[in-house]
Amino acid sequence: MRKLILTLFFISFSFLLGAQELNCVVTVNSDQVGQTNQQIFKTLERSLNDFVNKTTWSDRIYKENERVNAQMFIAISEFESNRFKASIQIQSSRPVFNTAYESPIFNYKDNQFNFEYIEFQPLVFNENNIQSNLVAVISYYANIILGLDADTFSLEGGNDYFKKAQQIVALAQSANFSGWAQASGNRSRFELVDNLLSNTYKEYRVALYNYHRKGMDVLADNTSSGKQVVAGTMRLFETMVNRRPNGFLMQIFFDAKAEEIQNVFSDGPKVDVVALKETLNKIAPLYSSSWNEIKF
Repeated sequence: MRKLILTLFFISFSFLLGAQELNCVVTVNSDQVGQTNQQIFKTLERSLNDFVNKTTWSDRIYKENERVNAQMFIAISEFESNRFKASIQIQSSRPVFNTAYESPIFNYKDNQFNFEYIEFQPLVFNENNIQSNLVAVISYYANIILGLDADTFSLEGGNDYFKKAQQIVALAQSANFSGWAQASGNRSRFELVDNLLSNTYKEYRVALYNYHRKGMDVLADNTSSGKQVVAGTMRLFETMVNRRPNGFLMQIFFDAKAEEIQNVFSDGPKVDVVALKETLNKIAPLYSSSWNEIKF
């Protein structure tokens, strides 16, 4: 009986360890503030690292080596009492099959990050009642990271995460936290998750899956086939851009991917880079300097 109890304990313990999804490094930088006492910023950094990495964000089971690698860089620009004004840069990546390479998935900077924090206050995510803008923003981006990662492994695999992020938007709006309203700007948290779940941009998530699972994950074993799929993904984007040009999701994708695409197509075997560059310059003209470097 004792052995059975111990076995059940270790199974339960392993389940809890496997449930956490993120391997995220959170950095809090206060250089702009000029505060001599750094204790509160260090405490905040430790608390955020614990919060992000120890919170169970879904009911999916992740093994230790399946946890999603990410970084959050928070730059504090103003600090008074318990009020903070900051920006947050979020980055995430996923491994490419049969390689040691990590493919960048998300690279985004949010400048509308104002929050209140009292040192040592507990950070707790309640999906039905969010009382802290700090918790709301971090939880929102945790779900965006996980949703985008899931989309690269299965078609529309990130739906549950995106819907949870959308729920956070609604709760944060009702609490009148800053940076959540549709009117906050053309590149708001509302717009990002709204676009990800919208049929208007349905090609985006198909392209996300094709690019990674059928393209990047194939490169090590069949470089030519993998490159053809990645190139075909750009034509999928062209369909979307023809319907709705200058979309937020295009910026999100190419901010993370421009350098990678340049590198993929600047090495053998050959593909029709003339047609590819024409498509890239049409759908992502802001990155033309990167496309000009594709010379293979």
